[in-house]
Amino acid sequence: MAAFRSPLLEELDAFLVELNHAAAGAILPLFRGNHGLTNKFEVGFDPVTEADKGAERAIRARIAERYPNHGVIGEEYGEDRPDADWVWVLDPVDGTRAFIAGLPLWTTLIGLRHEGRPVLGSIGQSFLGEIYIGHAGGSRLIHPGGERPLKVRPCPKLTSAIIATTDPEGCFSGAELGAWTQVRAAARLARLGCDAYAYAMVAAGTLDLVVEAGLKSWDIDAAIPVIEGAGGITTDWRGEPVGQFGGQVAIAGDRACLDEALVALKRAAA
Repeated sequence: MAAFRSPLLEELDAFLVELNHAAAGAILPLFRGNHGLTNKFEVGFDPVTEADKGAERAIRARIAERYPNHGVIGEEYGEDRPDADWVWVLDPVDGTRAFIAGLPLWTTLIGLRHEGRPVLGSIGQSFLGEIYIGHAGGSRLIHPGGERPLKVRPCPKLTSAIIATTDPEGCFSGAELGAWTQVRAAARLARLGCDAYAYAMVAAGTLDLVVEAGLKSWDIDAAIPVIEGAGGITTDWRGEPVGQFGGQVAIAGDRACLDEALVALKRAAA
């Protein structure tokens, strides 16, 4: 974040909040209503709704108007100038399965890369009126009652940790499932099905570790600045920085807890 001038950071931060409100305007009228569900796959099930598409269109339109030289990578509408110095990475509704089930665990993920590195991001849950936003200068939660800073909590032992993943049987391969099972057996408590809302809970200090695999860039880019701004860590399963294409990811509030989990995760690292 050293490359940012303070006025530029403030400008982009404020714009990121605007993008969350624009996405909410497209999503909320369809939540728990006629959301126009379709399936992306001919075999299997990968749902997409009009909320996914409408929110991404709304975000892209505002970026094009305000920052026409910026690139965009989005789940629904692909890439536009992905090699630009500034690139927005979008998942308009992360957790579409939760969305169509009426569960308020879906989020809108909006990240911004500068020269290939995630530097600003937000995890928005507009039904609850929450925007978790972060950068190297810190992270905060914007909510109906105001704002408050975000801070991960200490948890040096995996045996004391509350951990999460989305869907072990659906997202992990054989070796990955074995690694997750070992981590889960050591942890105090595990929660499933929270998608990227679990990332926000690490930043908020209520969860300690999230383990995922098979992620795309739009599933994780936005979360990295939020987690790191709150004092947490995001790595791949080898303990290295997450690449530009996602993959296997571990998010933790405490480095010591992450290191214990990585003992198992490294055995299944791609």
